[in-house]
Amino acid sequence: MKTLRNIIAPFLFVFLVASPVLAVVTPFPSRVAAIECEQTFLGITPWYRGLTEVVNTNGTEQCVISAPADTSDGLQIFITKIALNIIGIVLALTAYVAFFFITFGGFQFLTGGSNAAQIEKARKTILNAVIGLVISIGAVAVVNLVFGILG
Repeated sequence: MKTLRNIIAPFLFVFLVASPVLAVVTPFPSRVAAIECEQTFLGITPWYRGLTEVVNTNGTEQCVISAPADTSDGLQIFITKIALNIIGIVLALTAYVAFFFITFGGFQFLTGGSNAAQIEKARKTILNAVIGLVISIGAVAVVNLVFGILG
């Protein structure tokens, strides 16, 4: 039984620890001539996502926000994309707040000792934060789906 554990343990380490680390640090091939217009910061997309285009001026590429189309649908889609981006930003910030409250509830739970009231308060904090996180992630998925439909 002990030899079986000695054989399985390295494989579990590779699949649970080493593989995710290698997946994160694997370099991606760089695009030489393209520039990124819509960079994210900690998973928070900019408010102008989906509204930029690369313009070549005087031999240099610049990102500019494209004007809405001349039709009424073009302006409506332009405003809808901005609204969806702002909603996405708020939802991403909500996910960070939920993560903070999960951590805070865990801290309360660890420092509660034998105080049943504090442990129950910590449990409720963690439960409410997890529910908020799940709702937030679902809402982000819906916003991205609508954004994808709009193009």
